[in-house]
Amino acid sequence: MLKKWFLTKNALFAVKPFSALQDSFRAGYNKNNLFRDMVAGITVGIIAIPLSMALAIASGVAPQHGLYTAIVAGIVIALLGGSRFNISGPTAAFVVILYPITQQFGLSGLLMATLLSGIILVFMALFRLGRLIEYIPLPVTLGFTAGIGIVIATLQIKDFFGLEIAQMPSTYIGKVQTLFHAMPSTNVADLVVGIITLFVLTQWHRLRLPIPGHLPAVIVGTIVALLFMQFDFHVATIGSSFTYTLPDGSSGNGIPSVLPEFMLPWNIPNANGEVVAWNFKTLQALLPAAFSMAVLGAIESLLSAVVLDNMTGTKHHSNNELLAQGIGNIVSPFAGGITATAAIARSTANVKAGGFSPFASVFHSLLVLCAVLFFAKALSYLPLSSMAALLLVVAWNMANVGPIIQLIRRSGRNEIAVLFTCIILTVVFDMVIAITVGVLLASLLFIRTIAEMTKPIEQAKPENLKDSAIYRISGPLFFAAADNLFADLHEKTSTENAPKNIILQCDTVTILDAGGVHALMRFVQNMLPNQKLYMCNMQFQPLRAIVKAKHTPEIKAIIFSKNLEQALKKIQRKENIS
Repeated sequence: MLKKWFLTKNALFAVKPFSALQDSFRAGYNKNNLFRDMVAGITVGIIAIPLSMALAIASGVAPQHGLYTAIVAGIVIALLGGSRFNISGPTAAFVVILYPITQQFGLSGLLMATLLSGIILVFMALFRLGRLIEYIPLPVTLGFTAGIGIVIATLQIKDFFGLEIAQMPSTYIGKVQTLFHAMPSTNVADLVVGIITLFVLTQWHRLRLPIPGHLPAVIVGTIVALLFMQFDFHVATIGSSFTYTLPDGSSGNGIPSVLPEFMLPWNIPNANGEVVAWNFKTLQALLPAAFSMAVLGAIESLLSAVVLDNMTGTKHHSNNELLAQGIGNIVSPFAGGITATAAIARSTANVKAGGFSPFASVFHSLLVLCAVLFFAKALSYLPLSSMAALLLVVAWNMANVGPIIQLIRRSGRNEIAVLFTCIILTVVFDMVIAITVGVLLASLLFIRTIAEMTKPIEQAKPENLKDSAIYRISGPLFFAAADNLFADLHEKTSTENAPKNIILQCDTVTILDAGGVHALMRFVQNMLPNQKLYMCNMQFQPLRAIVKAKHTPEIKAIIFSKNLEQALKKIQRKENIS
């Protein structure tokens, strides 16, 4: 018992921070790699500045909280993490979880949920759950990410069209109905700005410039918005939609040009100046959302790390990455940052731009910090419809239309059923329900498929053994397959011309569980009085399962042989004796 506890304790402390940083130095970090990290960090930072604000707005909070997340979490997670190339910050996948929390509990509730999710992630790392990502089937992953993309795109319609909606309903069907009824209130100026931003963003790659299209698209949208304003058209911007108040009492529009300040997440008043009374009941109400955030953060971070490993030929440390994500989400709320995780798109851009180490993420965060300190006034002119256009592109990328079409073309009905089940459940309910049901459904369908493959195949028998039948069992004998298989065998061996000797070749039986043993015993019980059962070519695990049940009369009645030849000799010997 003491040895087991010691090994478990060692396993817990085997999760160590800074592993990706250590890998970078072991790979030979030099001035050239430092320059590569700076270029990559600036490139990703250009993407992160408008996107972080857009994601914060979509989550229901002021845009500076998205920037604070990219600054704080981007540095903390990168330095502590297990992937050299992951870029962490606010991501679109969380919007569907964060927005309802903000509506119900305000900024304080969102930061508290982030803190709780960070604690859950730390425990996931300590219990070494990082490899569990490998057990989530591809149809489930594609399904819930596509569902999230659909929900995100739906949430952007309001700002993209400039619709007049006081508050969005909590249900997806309610959101769609509200958007439909609000369509007559479309603001043409907002819509034109959004369309132009979307056009520039989607066509920018044709210029083949090294600069990502996110910031240029938003700049073009801002210029168009300013032109509309010159002719007295109203265009919703960050400056017109958000205000802030600093500790010294000064206030302004847009985002404050100050460093992220230390704050207590549980002590932040809501829009009415009221502080949420945090107790066991309110924390309990947040726990499901916090768990969803932790699960989604783990999945997205580790998926990103796997994608980057394939691109770079490196190997990440999954549990160390989970630990860093947990610590980052614990620290971030104290600086006003919302939930963070590794962003696949930004991380991929980091690799393509030449990033070599976690310092690339640090430089990306420093660029975002410079934008807050020196360009806050300029950022306040960014139109909300341009922010919505950015997220529409993100939602389209999350929908994974190409991979889904490939999956439908190449896969069977089971995988397609799991895929669309996850999409529908994510859209109508939430991601955790979709993943849970998806994994269970995929597992059950897989079990059924394997069970259907396990069959008794009749083999040719020697001419001198007319009263014998030889069957080869192909596949595992587990609870879902054994009952049908032995029922089929009983039907074949209990006819008028029933064989006296039944030989089962078990060389391809890799698994025999308790359900299989129970079905085997029932088969022996239902055999005719003059029949004998021979089993040969047993593998280790099935033989061990039978040995454990040797006390039963049915198991004792089975005659075991090393191989088929030995079983046939035993039968011949008995017939000669008789």
